Amino acid sequence: MRVIPNRFKHSGLFINMFLITVIIIIIVSVTIAWTTVRMAEKFFFGKFSIMNATVMSQVIDSFETFNYSIVQASNSILASGTIKSVLSEKQTNKQKMSSFYNMGQQMKRIQSNFVPYDMDIVVMGINGVSFSTYQNYWPISDHVLENSSLRKNTLDQPKKLMYQFNRLESSSSTTKNKQYIVATRALMDRITDKIYGSMYFAISEKEIRKFYSSYTSPGNNVYLVDKSGYIASSNETKLIGNKSNDLLTYAAKLKNTPREYIVGKFMGKDQIILMNYLPSFDMYLFNIIDKQTAFGDLIDTREITLITIGIVLLALLIVFFASRKLTNSLSNLVKQISNVSKNNFDQYVAVTGTYETMQIGNAFNSMLDELHEYVDQLILSQKQQRHAELAALQQQINPHFLYNTLASIKFLVRQGGKEDSEAIINALISLLQNTIGNVNETITIEQELENLRNYVLINQMRYGNRIKVHYFVGPDCMNLPIPKLILQPFIENSFFHGFNRKQEGTINVLIWREGDNLKCEVTDNGDGMNQIDTKLPKTKRKQQLFSGIGVRNVHERIQLIYGEAYGVTITSEPDVGTKVLIIMPAQPS
Repeated sequence: MRVIPNRFKHSGLFINMFLITVIIIIIVSVTIAWTTVRMAEKFFFGKFSIMNATVMSQVIDSFETFNYSIVQASNSILASGTIKSVLSEKQTNKQKMSSFYNMGQQMKRIQSNFVPYDMDIVVMGINGVSFSTYQNYWPISDHVLENSSLRKNTLDQPKKLMYQFNRLESSSSTTKNKQYIVATRALMDRITDKIYGSMYFAISEKEIRKFYSSYTSPGNNVYLVDKSGYIASSNETKLIGNKSNDLLTYAAKLKNTPREYIVGKFMGKDQIILMNYLPSFDMYLFNIIDKQTAFGDLIDTREITLITIGIVLLALLIVFFASRKLTNSLSNLVKQISNVSKNNFDQYVAVTGTYETMQIGNAFNSMLDELHEYVDQLILSQKQQRHAELAALQQQINPHFLYNTLASIKFLVRQGGKEDSEAIINALISLLQNTIGNVNETITIEQELENLRNYVLINQMRYGNRIKVHYFVGPDCMNLPIPKLILQPFIENSFFHGFNRKQEGTINVLIWREGDNLKCEVTDNGDGMNQIDTKLPKTKRKQQLFSGIGVRNVHERIQLIYGEAYGVTITSEPDVGTKVLIIMPAQPS
């Protein structure tokens, strides 16, 4: 992907330096601003949590004072023989009146421990007798209380003083949906551990709220949550009685972290969450402060943003002019260097600008001088190498071709055919004049065909007409140049190796143009050979394909002259025949 358009390509260094500097300045500025805000938040939260812990300790003292009063009252009720006898024994009416009077006096004395609190004490015996110090305060019927979860939980753990949340639903407008926190404990004989009743200290949630209401404010809320996640008390009254799994999750996190607070989401807002566990109540006391309310006005984010933007713009302005000045001379040098190739390396660059740019300019001009000398030597060397390689290949194929031809003449002379020997010698003379005697590297297709006919005549004199040769040449191909002896090795292979088992057959020579390419094909319907083993390495497959010296010579000459995109392809099937395809460019004569 091109980042810099072409019209700015000579200023690429300046643009890249400027862009990188812009990115670095922005990243550093944003990081510093963000770090400053985060450190300020962390510092504020730390100080705030210390102050708030002091406030919450006072709230906890209020809860513990209330719990102490409950413990004293419950112990007094357990120690009262009068209360035990009323709740566990059967008495006459006269005894009941006297016992009720005495129990009432004792309950009044116990109630005096709760002067600061508005609450009700209820005791219920196993004999069905119950007593309430303030019946209208907690208007729950004996039947409902007897079958409630309050009583069941109390009797399940008779030795424990527990606090339970109770929402009282009533049709009365004065008591409808009132919430109470009830301290409960079983009445149990200390000697026999026999349960003879249960006691209930019911206090309205509004009374509990007085323990902390003076410390709350908008955005600063308190929640008393039981182990099941139900909110038993809060200055956010609409949440009382609702279950909050989020608060239970935060309670678990705060237990496992050394910090006194965490910052998290609650009620859809970022909150600072502090928590204290009240072991006497077996409940969690949360103090949750809205982060925006507590911290929003502490740091002016808008002002910090504007200052950061101002610093970034000023830095970019300085960087722009400084970078431009430093890279101008280098950009001019790059522009000159890029134009050198358009002038065949004859245009030298101007040596100006800074010290570094001048050194580069001098070095580049020196390099051009050395390059001119090197290119001249390289061109001369390549020409000499190419002529040497072609000459070597030509010297390789000429003896090979001459040997095979003379072997055929020798065979005919032994047969005693004088006229045939004379004809074959004339064909050989013509063949030698067009191949070995011709010093040119290439000949026309017409000349190559004449050589082929002479070579075929020589071999047919030896083998007879059992192997027939047909020529199919496009009329537009006759004058196209090709390397000498490009087809003869494949005709030779067909004569000497293609018809060892078969007694007769046909060799077809096809030459045609296809686009910019010239294609020559030599096919026979002779013995054929096994398919090339494709599992062999490429080098071994090449050796297997071009095992004959003449065949390999043709392939190498074509690639040397025209390039590796051209060459010879051989395909063959046993008892079907062999096809040789030669591809080279169709060059005009």
